[in-house]
Amino acid sequence: MTDQWLISQAPGPYAEVRLFCFPYAGGSAAVYHKWLTLAPRVLHVTGVELPGRGIRLTERPYLRLPPLIRHLADRIEPLLHRPFAFFGHSMGGLVAYELARALRERGAPRPRHLFVSATAAPGTPRRRRSLHAASDEEVLQEMRDLGGTPRVLLQDKELMAMAVRTLRADYTMLGTYEHRPSDPLDVPMTVFGGTSDEIAPLSHLRGWRTHTAADWQLKVLPGNHFFLHARADEILKTVADSVDPVRSAGAPA
Repeated sequence: MTDQWLISQAPGPYAEVRLFCFPYAGGSAAVYHKWLTLAPRVLHVTGVELPGRGIRLTERPYLRLPPLIRHLADRIEPLLHRPFAFFGHSMGGLVAYELARALRERGAPRPRHLFVSATAAPGTPRRRRSLHAASDEEVLQEMRDLGGTPRVLLQDKELMAMAVRTLRADYTMLGTYEHRPSDPLDVPMTVFGGTSDEIAPLSHLRGWRTHTAADWQLKVLPGNHFFLHARADEILKTVADSVDPVRSAGAPA
């Protein structure tokens, strides 16, 4: 299934939980393309496509988080008649968290679980300077340093020009984000971290404990900031075990 905001396949007969997946800064729903086939059958993986990337590349990206969250909530709320969970990596983790809070404010159904990956807890001091006012070359260098962009794309000047626009917009959204304190979510939370992640080190992940009144765990995996690519199988197993009581009890997948 494909529409403006959501990209997924038809759910399998055993898919009990819809997993909405939010990309990192500069990324698109294609980040989770392999998850469509890798995911345990209990999960219905749905990639969230934000404006300014992927199939929406020609659209203007958001520069502020609140309007993005409002529009996401409008789009997703009618689909929450069945169990669901959120997964977000880096910027996507913050989007998933704020969306869960927005749904609570609306009195909408809550996620069965919130999965936050390589995302510093709200209120944590930034380790890197904001690049929303940086030059194009500085933004490109940031993409090279992070290591999440394939080299073949980095060498394509036309694609990189569009990528810089999107990444700059995402950095503007992150740089202007202000956390509004409120009661912790009543949603179980799993936080994933990479052993060598210099952008969201483990010390910046533990603060998530204060943002949920439900069960919480920190799961550490080998890798840098983009460990989700190499560790997709492990992440998806943890996700499936966390949202499916039968799997967590040790029954066959």
